Amino acid sequence: MRIGVLTSLYPSPERPVEGVFAERRWSGMRARGHEVTLVQPLPYAPGPLARGAWGEIRRMPRLEERLGVAVERPRYLHVPGRARFNATRFARVGWKTLARRSTSDVVVADYAWPAAAAAPLARAAGVPFVIHGRGSDVLQVAGEAGLGTELAAHLRTAGTWCAVSQDLVEAMDRLGERPGHGRLVPNGVDLERFQPGDRAAARARLGLAPDGRLVLVVGHLIERKDPLLALAAIRAAREGCDEPVRAAFLGRGPLRDALAAATAGEPGVRLEGEVTPETLVDWYAAADVLLLTSKREGRPNVVLEALASGRPVVATQAGGTAELLAPFTQRMVADERTPAALAARLTALFADAPEPDVLRAAIAHLSWEASFEALEDCLEEARGGQR
Repeated sequence: MRIGVLTSLYPSPERPVEGVFAERRWSGMRARGHEVTLVQPLPYAPGPLARGAWGEIRRMPRLEERLGVAVERPRYLHVPGRARFNATRFARVGWKTLARRSTSDVVVADYAWPAAAAAPLARAAGVPFVIHGRGSDVLQVAGEAGLGTELAAHLRTAGTWCAVSQDLVEAMDRLGERPGHGRLVPNGVDLERFQPGDRAAARARLGLAPDGRLVLVVGHLIERKDPLLALAAIRAAREGCDEPVRAAFLGRGPLRDALAAATAGEPGVRLEGEVTPETLVDWYAAADVLLLTSKREGRPNVVLEALASGRPVVATQAGGTAELLAPFTQRMVADERTPAALAARLTALFADAPEPDVLRAAIAHLSWEASFEALEDCLEEARGGQR
């Protein structure tokens, strides 16, 4: 199958871990014999503005090959505060680049917004178009961003959509006004990379204290992930634990400075920034619990990775998180988004956590191969064919 991919989220030399799940998906689809043409349009920042994040974007190569997939990054004019205009520009530049590079059997908007804005262009060209939702690209866009009407129109134009969680599929079904229409195409987890490891050995490699409990927080330091709530929950858990409770935050984002200020001089809290997948394996092995305090989620990869690594999770009730933790809901999903409720789950798991093999077995069916097969089914359905 010749698959065109239009996305705003993909790894680059400047941001090597951003969208690694997308890279895993499309390199895997290529390995299964599909021809993958991937385009990631980037907003253009004039020279005087090209600092910080804008500078990173400007330095991203226009063309590179990643794991056998050629990634092209054309630029488009981005005007702050003009979301609809920017989505249209993104779609036009992306579609033009895809059309120049390849004739696609099907095109996937792999991160729903703004790529969904290419749906009218695909319809005009007679090319099947699939909108793939991952989380904020649907929920935040249709919610706080106030673009629900636009996204709904593009869903109806495309006619085919899928998402990484059932919760998200149903949200897209409501927008598209077609109950039961969307498909679940979950991300997979690398079961060979993420396996139960020796806690003491991992702590030694990372330079961590061998004693006490370690709570791991993995994700962007942004308001939606609420790392300050995670910090408050960890502090509350210390009060109910008779041994040291330490914390490690892995990730970067605009709340990093606020988190650093809140923990200045506080022993037992490490702000590690982003880490490579190889190093992340050791962090899961070193941890006692993964803590996820998101206000909104698609189907978080960190939960998959922690469970595959044999480590329990404490999480808020957000999107598809509870779907992954369904076998352990009473023990791992907090009833409220409060430090006390989260701390109660943490301390209970410190005292009595499920065995690593039990945790891993809960997600063993979510391999990348199973994910690829679900995606192939969705794409073939969009084409009007059969597997």
